[in-house]
Amino acid sequence: MQRPVGATLGRIVAAALGIALSASAALASIATADARPAAPPFTLDNAAGKPVSLEDYRGRVVVLNFWATWCHGCKQELPWFVRFQKDYGSRGLVVVGASTDADGWKVVTPYLKKKPLNYPVVIANEALTKAYDVQAMPVTVLIDRQGRVAATYVGMIDRAVCNKDIQTLLRETE
Repeated sequence: MQRPVGATLGRIVAAALGIALSASAALASIATADARPAAPPFTLDNAAGKPVSLEDYRGRVVVLNFWATWCHGCKQELPWFVRFQKDYGSRGLVVVGASTDADGWKVVTPYLKKKPLNYPVVIANEALTKAYDVQAMPVTVLIDRQGRVAATYVGMIDRAVCNKDIQTLLRETE
């Protein structure tokens, strides 16, 4: 049975609109300081069993990236976060990777051996993904020096926009 041309065209337009809306969501700009909510706290262990706590990074700008080894967009972004950490770590930036892989360290450890990251990685638990409303992959959250959510990018980041937003947050004083 053939579908009417109008119905097919309608689906194409709806799909294109959905893609455009997704892209615009990824272009989020930072919120004004007075409009930033407190970032949900967390403490999770890294691969060595040492705790990684958001509170330990108070006074620094945090890029919290939710990713997974199976997520193509996530894997494309990881080198960008490595570069941000390299370029801005001395200026007060820390990237934290929160893997959402269901098998946890069993799959993340071998992945990191092949593709090492220069920033801390934890395994996100259900409480963390709920607290940050992670419903799709990837999700990246910029947290200011006072521990407030300045921006959330759903989907792949626009690298230039995220870079600009990081620089803006790094220029803010405590």
